[in-house]
Amino acid sequence: MSNPQTSLDPYTAQAESNPPPLEKIKGYREIISSVKTAMMTTRSADGELHARAMNPANRSDDTQLNLVFLANNVSHKFEEIQNDVHVNVSFLDQQTGSWASVCGKAKVSNDKEVIKKYWTSTTSAWFGDLKDGIHKGDETDPRVSVIEVVPDEIRYWFATKGRVGQAIDIGTHALTGKVSSPGDLRTISKQEIQLAQGLN
Repeated sequence: MSNPQTSLDPYTAQAESNPPPLEKIKGYREIISSVKTAMMTTRSADGELHARAMNPANRSDDTQLNLVFLANNVSHKFEEIQNDVHVNVSFLDQQTGSWASVCGKAKVSNDKEVIKKYWTSTTSAWFGDLKDGIHKGDETDPRVSVIEVVPDEIRYWFATKGRVGQAIDIGTHALTGKVSSPGDLRTISKQEIQLAQGLN
């Protein structure tokens, strides 16, 4: 017996794919490693959603699914995380159309070892040296904190055709009245995330 909800959303029904967990994780990593900038969304005390561009410091780290960001702890996002730890981090690969959405909980720390591990010379450009001997814009600056996003669920769409192939697929299916699906829609569940984190 078909699910009425599924029959009304044939695109999702056709695009959803559930390969083995390691394959899903590999596809997700491929997307986030190719995208320079992510968007992190937080919720303010009055319920408003605010998103801003941020660059994960650990995008090439194959040993974890958590996302690590170094950020200025006097910015509004820290107030919003204190109000509600639930966040979303999204990625869009403009070359392929592949995207990823990570929903999870943010943990804030001043872990000096983590800051030292991920600090780069260009990170200082986001802080600046205030010339007061304290806020020097380096890894010892008290404004520097870690935001670690621990995923509860990861959903992503992985393009299986190039841009030209996608355009042909969409055009052809638009003419025939059929559903276009030039990619796979995948979900990495909380259980799969926990299993992967446990293996590392």
